Amino acid sequence: MEETVISKVESSVTGELYKINWTKSMSTENVANSMENTSDPNLDFGETGRIPAIAQDAETKEILMLAFVTPEAVARTKETGRAHYYSRSREEIWEKGATSGHTQNVQEIRVDCDGDAILYLVDQKGGACHTGYQSCFYRTIDGEVVGEKVFDPEEIYE
Repeated sequence: MEETVISKVESSVTGELYKINWTKSMSTENVANSMENTSDPNLDFGETGRIPAIAQDAETKEILMLAFVTPEAVARTKETGRAHYYSRSREEIWEKGATSGHTQNVQEIRVDCDGDAILYLVDQKGGACHTGYQSCFYRTIDGEVVGEKVFDPEEIYE
């Protein structure tokens, strides 16, 4: 059964309310409606309440990382202009770079055709990967390192 949800998410920074439209399962009709209404696309957070978010360097177009977002993480990103994600292991929202200083300033947020994934086009400061690489996609399936290591994680994280 499909349930359309309009979440009003309160900003933890300013206290403002943000409206995020999403559905728990998209029907063919809703996909068509979300494609027609491009100014206010519905996001399909499904049963888990999260969708994948890809971070891509706005200038170089390099794919930097993949993480998950909730309606609140998207609202915080829109509000602050800095990338926010949802940690499945810690079960909390986190701001990219809050600990490391390796921030992502979001230039644009794009929504895929089904509304079940988003793309952050970012200005990346420092490395995106917690292992020290510019991108989390720094190795091939055969284990060959093809990315650039840009910082020592032992110097950043305790």
